[in-house]
Amino acid sequence: MKVVNLKQAILQAWKERWSDYQWAINMKKFFPKGATWDILNLAEALLEQAMIGPSPNPLILSYLKYAISSQFDDFSRDLCVQALLDIMDMFCDRLSCHGKAEECIGLCRSLLSALHWLLRCTAASAERLREGLEAGTPAAGEKQLAMCLQRLEKTLSSTKNRALLHIAKLEEASSWTAIEHSLLKLGEILASLSNPQLRSQAEQCGTLIRSIPTMLAVHSEQLHKTGYPTVHAVVLLEGTMNLTGETQPLVEQLMMVKRMQHIPTPLFVLEIWKACFVGLIESPEGTEELKWTAFTFLKIPQVLVKLKKYCHGDKDFTEDVNCAFEFLLKLTPLLDKADQRCNCDCTKFLLQECSKQGLLSEASVTNLMAKRAADREHAPQLKSGENANIQPNPGLILRAEPTVTNILKTMDADHSKSPEGLLGVLGHMLSGKSLDLLLAAAAATGKLKSFARKFINLNEFTTHGNEELAKAASVRALLFDISFLMLCHVAQTYGSEVILSESSSGAQVPFFETWMQTCMPEEGKILNPDHPCFWPDSTKVESLVALLNNSSEMKLVQMKWHEACLSISAAILEILNAWENGVLAFESIQKITDNIKGKVCSLAVCAVAWLVAHVRMLGLDEREKSLQMIRQLAGPLYSENTLQFYNERVVIMSSILEHMCADVLQQTATQIKFPSTGVDTMPYWNLLPPKRPIKEVLTDIFGKVLEKGWVDSRSIHIFDTLLHMGGVYWFCNNLIKELLKETRKEHTLRAVELLYSIFCLDMQQVTLVLLGHILPGLLTDSSKWHNLMDPPGTALAKLAVWCALSSYSSHKGQASSRQKKRHREDIEDYISLFPLDDMQPSKLMRLLSSNEEDANVLSSPTDRSMSSSLSASQLHTVNMRDPLNRVLANLFLLISSILGSRTAGPHTQFVQWFMEECVDCLEQGSRGSILQFMPFTTVSELVKVSAMSSPKVVLAITDLSLSLGRQVAAKAIAAL
Repeated sequence: MKVVNLKQAILQAWKERWSDYQWAINMKKFFPKGATWDILNLAEALLEQAMIGPSPNPLILSYLKYAISSQFDDFSRDLCVQALLDIMDMFCDRLSCHGKAEECIGLCRSLLSALHWLLRCTAASAERLREGLEAGTPAAGEKQLAMCLQRLEKTLSSTKNRALLHIAKLEEASSWTAIEHSLLKLGEILASLSNPQLRSQAEQCGTLIRSIPTMLAVHSEQLHKTGYPTVHAVVLLEGTMNLTGETQPLVEQLMMVKRMQHIPTPLFVLEIWKACFVGLIESPEGTEELKWTAFTFLKIPQVLVKLKKYCHGDKDFTEDVNCAFEFLLKLTPLLDKADQRCNCDCTKFLLQECSKQGLLSEASVTNLMAKRAADREHAPQLKSGENANIQPNPGLILRAEPTVTNILKTMDADHSKSPEGLLGVLGHMLSGKSLDLLLAAAAATGKLKSFARKFINLNEFTTHGNEELAKAASVRALLFDISFLMLCHVAQTYGSEVILSESSSGAQVPFFETWMQTCMPEEGKILNPDHPCFWPDSTKVESLVALLNNSSEMKLVQMKWHEACLSISAAILEILNAWENGVLAFESIQKITDNIKGKVCSLAVCAVAWLVAHVRMLGLDEREKSLQMIRQLAGPLYSENTLQFYNERVVIMSSILEHMCADVLQQTATQIKFPSTGVDTMPYWNLLPPKRPIKEVLTDIFGKVLEKGWVDSRSIHIFDTLLHMGGVYWFCNNLIKELLKETRKEHTLRAVELLYSIFCLDMQQVTLVLLGHILPGLLTDSSKWHNLMDPPGTALAKLAVWCALSSYSSHKGQASSRQKKRHREDIEDYISLFPLDDMQPSKLMRLLSSNEEDANVLSSPTDRSMSSSLSASQLHTVNMRDPLNRVLANLFLLISSILGSRTAGPHTQFVQWFMEECVDCLEQGSRGSILQFMPFTTVSELVKVSAMSSPKVVLAITDLSLSLGRQVAAKAIAAL
């Protein structure tokens, strides 16, 4: 039989089992002695793995490699080129390898070399065509170029091939650089050709090659949705409970949600604005309203500036923000309601602020303002409702921001040089709602901690009363009192962590910090009235008792106010004992309490702080006089002989006392009337209905939120209270039970979006419970497997992945202020739950391997070799003493066990959904993601699942930054 070409030679040799001599003779017809090329090595690898039939004679393969022993670069030899292109035709769309991992990596490298040769061959053919056109003989070059492009297209159209090339690129960066150079050269040559079909074909091939490095980065965005309750709730949660938080964690959390839900940028920005306007509208009057205003007009524009860096280029993001505002302007009822609430055109203020931050062009701002102004013309009730005498909060907040900076500069001056001038500044801050405006502006711009530090320094300065005149003494008393009251107010409004300084060894702790940590009542903090902090030097206590009891009014000169504040608790106890034993009459008590609150209100605050701790320890019949004393201290003193700014100071004092007493008054069913300021100073207090089980409250509030489709500020506070009362496990477990009850797909998806945002109240702890307790319990108990069926099972898988990704991406950062406030309960000792030694079965894995109902379902790690649990995290030396890392590692061991078991069921389907969601949510390259905890052996098990048997999935779930990860991926993809 006459051999026509190399393809026929290989097929005939394989069929007839040619001897090595026959093969060598026939090979000479196609290639000169000494020629070699990687593509034939590739052909050898393919034939060796029975790519095109039964395994061929090994001698054929050895002579194929031997006969051609040098690089084949002579593209003018048409027969040789055609032979090689014919070989490519045989394998390029059906590559496969079932050998060792090293051989599969060799396949990737050979394919990369083949692609490089093919690009060079295409460029040479195009050059010949161009020369032929110039000489008037185009036919030969055009035919060869068409053949090259056909093979290129055939090779690159396979996702599997592109995945193998992706691995090869990571293995050999220099070879990829050569590919890029060849691609550029080919483009330059083809640009001069007139054949549109060939040029179009070449451009398509070039696009496919350029897409290889980023083939995992493409996600389709959800264009069919218009509302995103998770974004809405995350923004509401931050605005309601964490105004002082840094912007970066919020930016990262929002970007995580955007990526996980594939939200288009304009709709993403729109949802942020919608949440801000809803927050403004529903915020209670007073401090909360000012906090929301500062959040919307000061903090969110800063958040968007940072989001711009994550999303894409400046120009594109500006267009997206403009598009978001265009959408927002269509929500006329929402904007009208916000304008009515704020007594101004809110959109105008927002547009101006965005323009200042470079988020919108001037032309866009002008256009959007004109559209909103036209809309407002059709709503006469807006203008008639606006009160010209009331300045709108957005304008006040925006003006307060530079004032904060000026006050900080003023506070830096030497207090001893001009205390009267400083007192004047502080006095203005106390009037009306100035203080809350300034604090909200400082909180929203990250300056509150610095603000508080200045006032702690001022308070510390006033504790030293040396030789002084009466006027200087009164100024010092006022500076002490105002700074003390301001700091208490900041701690109660924004959290005590804002006040605390960074601990430095050897540094003396300021008086206010010491008092606040040991003596100030806070939510969830139980004080001991017998604590040493309440019992100072007895001589100082005696002199203070005498001063309070005998003097018509307090003396100010050389008074050490911090000592008085620390001595007042012991003094109050003596006075109480004297009253209870009939030594003092009620009139004397009135005189004493008037003395306590008559000059400096901070003494009354310190007295009530101790009384609150004291009342908790008393029986029901012993509390009356203590509570009566609190009543006496809570009201203002109606006297002309008070110090400057008394009325303003009393307003702040009353608010502080109301917060301090709230817990104990509820527990003792007592009512104390605090002077009213016209607004509710504790708007989110006492939200739970009395005498109703908290589980009922939880299911009821979640049902309402699910029905409504979004979480409001009041619901957030109720969920936070329930989380605090029931604990993380109770809270998470009961909400997951509610999710698993849902049977309609649209309801389960909405529930996931809402639950994720609710879990953001304490995402780290919730994730540990969900992944470390609840999921293993569901996956290992066959009686619970029915709960994991679709749709609730799919929804739970999605929620688990979202929580895992969010916690893992943020758990190295600081806990937010809202999480720091909550008492940390130990869910369980994760070190004993998940021991470090792989040879010692953990509690979780002992549970898995001792399932008597179905002992063969899952295997314990003790039955598995060490290599079967080897994961990328171990090669990256991730700290396995971290609870979250341990929980993730054990969850993926459990997943690996389920995939490798012989029993299928809803639990195996759940694992598939879990992995699919991981792939869907992850960005390109999984280094540093939760999938680094997955054992490498899981990859080969996963590709056996039809839905997971795609090259992109394999690339997504393996850590391609590791050589071993690339080998695992290459082996799995080559076997597909």
